Amino acid sequence: MSHEPSQIIMDASDPPSGASSTQQDNVYARLRQWVTVGRFLPGQRLKIRDVAAELGVGHMPVRAALQRLAAEGALINVPNAGVAVPRMAISELDDLLQMRMLLEGEAAERGAAMLNRAQRAAMQRLCEQMSAALQAGNFVTYLSLNEDFHVLLYRAAGSPLLYSLIDTLWLKAGPVSNQLFDVPEAPAVLNHAHEDMIKALARGDNVAVRRAVEKDIFVAGQFLRQQLKTAGRA
Repeated sequence: MSHEPSQIIMDASDPPSGASSTQQDNVYARLRQWVTVGRFLPGQRLKIRDVAAELGVGHMPVRAALQRLAAEGALINVPNAGVAVPRMAISELDDLLQMRMLLEGEAAERGAAMLNRAQRAAMQRLCEQMSAALQAGNFVTYLSLNEDFHVLLYRAAGSPLLYSLIDTLWLKAGPVSNQLFDVPEAPAVLNHAHEDMIKALARGDNVAVRRAVEKDIFVAGQFLRQQLKTAGRA
């Protein structure tokens, strides 16, 4: 499957429009979530008027949100072109994967110990929905469900600081995660680790939940390394 980044660029001539701080925060939260789940692709340039039209808001809150995301490192400022989604080198991916396995493994083990019956049932449903999305080739839905699945588990750990650190890593991982589905073999195996987590939760094996999360990140990471190598992103 081929993804062609659309030409979305900042336009300094965009007319300003009034926006409340609440609206700006809402736009920022939506765009941040889009970056996290891979809605934007590496190298894609973001154009204010297109994003504003899709969100149904004025240009000003979109401009403010994009600059805020650039300040966080989720986007980059490009001279004379506004902002764009950064590309990732293999060395950067490897570093990101190691940190994700470390932090998400910890959050998974802690969260597994704290989940109640209703939360475990919700994770089971999400796992089933992810499987259905993959079988249907609906990869956008899969990535969104995947986020919900992990958020539920990690928030149960009860550590706002740990979750905040993980969320920052997701912001960097989001754009490249979309490239998972350029690897034909990936959809058939991506949900296996989630199924392992559900089985481990059912038997109360919190360490096995941690190992399944680490496996999830590692397997996806190998597919992404393959894509970056193909693209010459050494």
